[in-house]
Amino acid sequence: MTEKVTDTIETTENRKRTAKDRLIQLWREWIRPLAIIIIVCTSFRSAIADWNDVPTGSMKPTILEGDRILVNRLAYGLKVPYTTWHLLEWSQPKPGEIVVCYSPANGDRLVKRVVGVPGDVIEMRNNVLTINGEVLEYDRLEASLIDQIEKDEQYRYRFAAETLGEHKHATMITPNVRAPRSFQPIVVPEDQFFMMGDNRDNSADSRAFGFVERSQILGRSSRVALSFDPDCWYWPRWDRTLRELE
Repeated sequence: MTEKVTDTIETTENRKRTAKDRLIQLWREWIRPLAIIIIVCTSFRSAIADWNDVPTGSMKPTILEGDRILVNRLAYGLKVPYTTWHLLEWSQPKPGEIVVCYSPANGDRLVKRVVGVPGDVIEMRNNVLTINGEVLEYDRLEASLIDQIEKDEQYRYRFAAETLGEHKHATMITPNVRAPRSFQPIVVPEDQFFMMGDNRDNSADSRAFGFVERSQILGRSSRVALSFDPDCWYWPRWDRTLRELE
């Protein structure tokens, strides 16, 4: 009887050791390598380079719904992965640059254009921007940029090329909708930025949620990686692949 009990105990212990050995082997051969790969990849996206899907038309005609844009997270400095803490800063966002930032209103990731930097005095009258007392230049927009909008919808909008800093970029307005087209002069506070969408009459931006803190700017974008048309079963827009953003 004693021998049977001893055999049962030894068998149970052997099974426990076998199960433990299998778990250790599973950890070493599969779980740990996979965890390392996931950490490295997500850290790379968090601190070095990323992409951002664009679900709305607030940056049309520059960026369309369905675009996936590249984001250079090292453009302005180095952050601690998974945080907005800066380890180093080597430059600041400039007027006219396209950035990805967090909305002060709800924390959503947004794609906007930098319009005002710290110390700027900004004013808008009937969709015409004045910065530090100088009215921005507005010219005729190239047909190739206008054609990023469906031809049967173009009649609804008015297009212009706006010169902002070193950037000359597309803008559009929608005359038949109500929108905040004017505001009194405001001064951009230290370490904050004023953001706007290129689709001026259809953009929730600093006119609605105020200034964006420097720490909430994730990086700069200057190129479309891929584009998928949401109105055509997300068929790829090959002509927008690797398209440079002005």
